[in-house]
Amino acid sequence: MKKINILLLALTVFAFSGCEVVGGIFKAGAAVGIISVVVVILLIWWLISSFRGRS
Repeated sequence: MKKINILLLALTVFAFSGCEVVGGIFKAGAAVGIISVVVVILLIWWLISSFRGRS
């Protein structure tokens, strides 16, 4: 019974550390996505203001 408890504890530790890694990847992905959207909006804004200045 003691070996089963140790095995379950080890499996739980590995499962939670894997969830933490996946959570970190998703947080990084969200940050990159937000930065990308801001860059695209700024680029569109710059292009529109550039064409308005030529008229």
